[in-house]
Amino acid sequence: MGIAVENVSKFYGSFHAVDSVSLDVKTGSLVALLGPSGSGKSTLLRMIAGLEQPDSGEIWLDGENATHKSVQKRQLGFVFQHYALFKHLTVRQNIAFPLEIRKFPKSKTKHRVEELLSLVQLQGFGDRYPSQLSGGQRQRVALARSLAVEPRILLLDEPFGALDAKVRKELRTWLRQLHDTVHVTTVFVTHDQEEAMEVSDRIVVMNKGRVEQVGTPAEIYDQPATPFVMSFVGPVNVLPRNAGILPDLGVATQTSERVFLRPHDVVIQTNSDDDGAPAKVSRIVNLGWEIRVELVLQSGETVNAYLSRDRFNQLNIKEEELVYVKSRQAKIFV
Repeated sequence: MGIAVENVSKFYGSFHAVDSVSLDVKTGSLVALLGPSGSGKSTLLRMIAGLEQPDSGEIWLDGENATHKSVQKRQLGFVFQHYALFKHLTVRQNIAFPLEIRKFPKSKTKHRVEELLSLVQLQGFGDRYPSQLSGGQRQRVALARSLAVEPRILLLDEPFGALDAKVRKELRTWLRQLHDTVHVTTVFVTHDQEEAMEVSDRIVVMNKGRVEQVGTPAEIYDQPATPFVMSFVGPVNVLPRNAGILPDLGVATQTSERVFLRPHDVVIQTNSDDDGAPAKVSRIVNLGWEIRVELVLQSGETVNAYLSRDRFNQLNIKEEELVYVKSRQAKIFV
């Protein structure tokens, strides 16, 4: 089922939480609402769910105006950040709960619960209580419960925000695989850029209640529409136009304008050439899979460069050493 949001706004007193947002989510897609705290992403999700009412605009579900429909009539599954499991119920009973309140036959409920336990890879955990599970397992139970009634749309509000980094990464992979299995239209909220890039088909970048850009992960990263998108999605150096290491951008600009440069587009050389600008290596940070080199230009500007381990070993540079830097490409917003 597709989702269409048309010029939706939401106020909390004088605060404009969502400001004239329009958005289309295709049937069967997995879309991330990405942005910092206070950008309006959770408020937008709650309006799609029917947990909040918009002050203006309309929300359409599968071609029907659902703006004033109740939560129950929207046939949605909703997963919260903190699981919201019933502590006194077992895993099976938690998953069965939405089926029981809808008075599904016991035989059908039992079959559906076992089917979902298998789907979320928790066979053998049905008789445990939430307190006997890890955080990742509890979140999978919450997802299974939301899928129990076969919702037309699945909404997730920062579903992995309470988990540690390793478990989050494992669940991101699992969520993508789950979506590819059930094909339910899914919208999830996150402030984690890597999470959005790894899991979603399309990303909606929000800032101060408005949509800055909608696109695939590749489009958002490689073709950012605004300075905010480029600064928020992925690491970036922000430099003055006269920094001395920037390529010819082919645009007549003032020297005060900012130029955006990705760290992996910074080239480091140990020998001088006509294009390289001198810089001092101020710090070297080993990130395991890559090396971050912090550089200080003669103008005093700081630049971060990301190097592969092979390239770093090849250069054999040390802190306080003088090197020469230039850029492969950069972006300026006119």
